Amino acid sequence: MRETVPDGARELRYHGGNINTARRLFPDAPEPWIDLSTGINPVPYPVGAIPPSAWTRLPAPAELAELEAAAHAAYGAEPPTGIAAAPGTQALIQWLPRIFPARRVGILGFTYKEHETSWRATGAEVTAVSTLPELAAFDAGVVVNPNNPDGRIVAPTDMAHIAGTLARRGGRLIVDEAFIDVFGRHSSLIPRLPSAGAIVLRSFGKAYGLAGLRLGFAAGSSEDCARLRDAIGPWAVSGPAIEIGRRALADEAWLADAVARLRQEADRLDRLLQSAGCDIAGGTALFRLAQHDAAPALFEQLCRAGILTRPFQARPGLLRFGIPHAPAEWTRLEAALHQGGWTYASGPKG
Repeated sequence: MRETVPDGARELRYHGGNINTARRLFPDAPEPWIDLSTGINPVPYPVGAIPPSAWTRLPAPAELAELEAAAHAAYGAEPPTGIAAAPGTQALIQWLPRIFPARRVGILGFTYKEHETSWRATGAEVTAVSTLPELAAFDAGVVVNPNNPDGRIVAPTDMAHIAGTLARRGGRLIVDEAFIDVFGRHSSLIPRLPSAGAIVLRSFGKAYGLAGLRLGFAAGSSEDCARLRDAIGPWAVSGPAIEIGRRALADEAWLADAVARLRQEADRLDRLLQSAGCDIAGGTALFRLAQHDAAPALFEQLCRAGILTRPFQARPGLLRFGIPHAPAEWTRLEAALHQGGWTYASGPKG
């Protein structure tokens, strides 16, 4: 009889990257674990040599300004749009409800939970909505674009319209563009930011494969960016993050090559998942969303093979897969997907 998923496995349903918990819950799984539970480029930007001064002294304000200028150019921002750097977008997600409080917050769902959690922590009433126009009725709105986990894209012009409506009432639209780098500027709100009413979050670590660097940005009016900088405080972004971020954001050729490779590997992953009986429910070039009638059992099977994917408590039929890269990762994933006859949407044979 197939073993049941350990009770503690529900810990793995709240966010990706929890390899230590997976290792504890599945102690017999082969090492090394393959972490496909996040949407991070498996081939990181080549860091290169870091000047010793980046480690030994506090970053100068001028250096932080140079990093923000590099992000301003890379994201296609136009004056008077401002850019504020932060130690990761997660920090910004937690700061926003405190700096720009709202009583009623609408979130375009189904999406990941960090925004909801942060707004609820400040006492806001949070409601999930299914269409963008519904956000106009709230004090603040949140759109994850492209959406995590299904990759849904909302047109920038439509978001700018909603932002304008909110701005007239003193509200704001928060747009989380953590995965937008693989889509390009035409999908981003930043080049079309209205003068007020919108704040856009950009992750650095996902597309550049350097999540541990902890670097992210907010784009918005110069006034909103100044308030964010004041709240975050001085020296929040490390010297190495400033140095690496400045280089990488100026390296357009590297990003273009990375996106082309990721798209090819995402297509390969789709074919592999479909061969195992999964339907592709969406995603981006950094992750794919698979639907399977027996997704919880498939999640367990992969864990027992030392492969961590991302399940969803609210949608048990879905699993999100990051993009493998090394040949050994592809080989192990294919073997684990087909172990026990996973070739039918209803589950294993027998």
